[in-house]
Amino acid sequence: MTVELRLLATPKAVPELRHHLRHHTYEVRLCATELVTNVIDHVGEGTPVTVRVLGTDDGHTRVEVTDPNARALPVLLRAATTDEHGRGMALLDALAMRWGVEQAADRKTVWCLLRSRAEPEDA
Repeated sequence: MTVELRLLATPKAVPELRHHLRHHTYEVRLCATELVTNVIDHVGEGTPVTVRVLGTDDGHTRVEVTDPNARALPVLLRAATTDEHGRGMALLDALAMRWGVEQAADRKTVWCLLRSRAEPEDA
């Protein structure tokens, strides 16, 4: 099942996004909301985004968030226990099989690929 949602990246949109994705796994909901939260924090509140959740041919799930700022790229940080920020991409990195960024002149898409529930983690 493919889902595509257009919304403004605001704190209010995060629980609404979780609600729209309620039929997907916890991991899908968590990764999608982390990516939208990154847009809020690093591009700006109110930025228009497109969230896509797609099934792949091999049974995995791809989560994508596209925003209009091609230069504000995600960075994988190792936050200290006392840091208040910096864990979003580390969490996504831990959950996803892989993740990346696709850039265009006027936008970027940050994506992650999540394994199917039936596949063992060491496969």
